[in-house]
Amino acid sequence: MRSENAVEDGRKDSLPDRPAGEHAPTQSRARMLLRTLVGRVEAGSLTRDDALLQIPPLLLDELLHPMIDPAFQRCVIAKGLPASPGAAWGEITFSPNEAERLAGEGKKVILVRVETSPEDIHGMHAATGILTARGGRTSHAAVVARGMGKPCVTGAGEIRVDERAGTMSAGGMILKAGDIVTLDGTAGQVLEGAAPMTEPELPADFTIVLGWADEVRSLGVRANADTPDDAKAARRFGAEGIGLCRTEHMFFDATRIRAVREMIIAESEEHRRASLATLLAVQRHDFAKIFKVMLGCTVTVRLLDPPLHEFLPKTEEDTIEIATALGMSPEKMRRRADELDEFNPMLGFRGCRLAIAYPEIVEMQSRAIFEAAVQVSKATGVEVVPEIMVPLVATRNELDMVKDRIDVTADAVSREAGTQVKYRVGTMIELPRAALCAGDIARSAEFFSFGTNDLTQTVFGMSRDDAGTFLGAYILKGVLPADPFTTIDVEGVGELVRIGAERGHRTRPGMKMGLCGEHGGDPASVAFCQDVGLDYVSCSPYRVPIARLAAAQAAVRQKRLK
Repeated sequence: MRSENAVEDGRKDSLPDRPAGEHAPTQSRARMLLRTLVGRVEAGSLTRDDALLQIPPLLLDELLHPMIDPAFQRCVIAKGLPASPGAAWGEITFSPNEAERLAGEGKKVILVRVETSPEDIHGMHAATGILTARGGRTSHAAVVARGMGKPCVTGAGEIRVDERAGTMSAGGMILKAGDIVTLDGTAGQVLEGAAPMTEPELPADFTIVLGWADEVRSLGVRANADTPDDAKAARRFGAEGIGLCRTEHMFFDATRIRAVREMIIAESEEHRRASLATLLAVQRHDFAKIFKVMLGCTVTVRLLDPPLHEFLPKTEEDTIEIATALGMSPEKMRRRADELDEFNPMLGFRGCRLAIAYPEIVEMQSRAIFEAAVQVSKATGVEVVPEIMVPLVATRNELDMVKDRIDVTADAVSREAGTQVKYRVGTMIELPRAALCAGDIARSAEFFSFGTNDLTQTVFGMSRDDAGTFLGAYILKGVLPADPFTTIDVEGVGELVRIGAERGHRTRPGMKMGLCGEHGGDPASVAFCQDVGLDYVSCSPYRVPIARLAAAQAAVRQKRLK
């Protein structure tokens, strides 16, 4: 065990003098395996189906992200959840602003936070990796990092972060801003110093094998993509559409989040609509860009989902800064934050409940979607038919109320544009009641998307952000076979998906159904989706190749069982 003053004792001086990327990497296991299998298929000693079955899908991560050289002797100082794959090293910083400044100087930075929030987005963009003490695999840090393709370790309960003092304790050491650590987001590890890396590579054999997979699989593969850059990454990795566009992620820019905050603190519909007018322009712009990137592919857009308080400042310092920027008193900002505070926000005022209480939000978002679709259709000559997904529906009445507003907005845009707007309205099945009542909900919904992140939370009564404190012990002691937020719980959560799919199809035969939780990139969960008969899975852009291979393997195994 190292002493807590090990940093001061000269540990930093013993770090490598040259960047980790300059160490001679070992040959990629994935590259070697693909080359061998392609060679055997070309030689006629192995069938394509058998070759596909011999590739562990998660091994493809070695080709998609920088990884730690397997020959390196690791010094692990803390463990957490493997929230986003890949590896990176850099200087510790506890401030998003500082991360942005250091990156601007050409330095590699690891952003360390207790947990991240929307206003941290600029620092997350600048960092090479993200580490949080709290949060799960579907926390803000995890979801954003996966979309960016950056390594992230969350729920690292072994570390103690003091952002104000600028220190982090881990592995018997106290680390300060400027000290160097390495993150392994694939293994969920924090390492001392700068580890040597193997750089990602996409050899020709990778394209050949995924071509075989696409010929075999019947399950579609879409991506969870929230920005034009996400959409470009999704297309690059072979996504056939966007299965989940989380509109709240479009608000992370500093100027945009200000308009969101103005909307939240507005005390009248008139003031709320004034702020929404600003957001209309930026959402329309982003949707148009996404539709252009995904031209010819389906794009499913989810309406605003998270609790509004998530967009408000968390600290007194931030409260004063933001109140000043908005031209209001800190007292008013605090009062509004108190009004929105909830004991259990993930089961509170969010999703379709926001849309019903504040229908002007639905009108703004649907108008932005429709105007962007008309704009791109006219510019390209390719018809854009967006799918609008209503979140957190428990009853058909909720969906009907929101759908009415969407339909009214579509009619208005059609008249203004002089062309008929085409679209589909569906819902995310993420509550047990919605799965059980799917037959009734399908009378109004034109498609279902199973949101298994929240469905897992509500079935288990387990917070995805806090479960890290006990899930490790549960798995170690055999209470659960695996983390249910990583691999779908077939007996419980999976049974509700099966029931929802069967009852929905009974009401509306041929209804399109997919799964858009993070399970969409997990090979075992993809196999379950194949078995249930879903039409597609949707996952983070960098997991699309994994899902394509897993879907092919599921199809081969299903074919051989018949």
